[in-house]
Amino acid sequence: MKTLSLRLLTLFIIGLVSITGLKAQSTDKSKRPSPPAMATGKIGEANITIDYSSPSVKGRKIFGGLEPYGKVWRAGANEATTISTDKDITVGGKTLKAGKYSFFATPGETEWTVFFNSETGQWGTKKGGETNMDATKTVVSLPVAVKKLDQLVEKLEYVVSKNGIELRWEYASIFIEVK
Repeated sequence: MKTLSLRLLTLFIIGLVSITGLKAQSTDKSKRPSPPAMATGKIGEANITIDYSSPSVKGRKIFGGLEPYGKVWRAGANEATTISTDKDITVGGKTLKAGKYSFFATPGETEWTVFFNSETGQWGTKKGGETNMDATKTVVSLPVAVKKLDQLVEKLEYVVSKNGIELRWEYASIFIEVK
């Protein structure tokens, strides 16, 4: 009886350790196909941080394909992309108060619309594939021109420069003027 109890306890502990190890692996975001990335920089006196997941092209047509024109996109993968600023900034001529915002975009062939939304922490899409953006919580939206790139940008990337924020992926680039 004592031997059976000891064996059962040993099996239970092994099972618990195995499950804990699997759970730890599943929560390690760096192992995702679209791993987390961050872009930081200073624009004027404001410190800007962009947290996003960086998908790869992997031979796919991205804009006008995987990400259809005219449909709101989470501007990254996994959780919704966020943009944080520690000071009020002006985005495309509109005031964006200091804080953290989710960032979405509607791609188009020649122009995109970008959205800074006060709701953060949500997964980027709903179960049906629709973007998880509550439009009533959009605080700034504006159109931006698309620049066609000559070279493929395999992994989605954001760059914060002294004049604004740039998103580059596949053969597309958008620049959002920030002051």
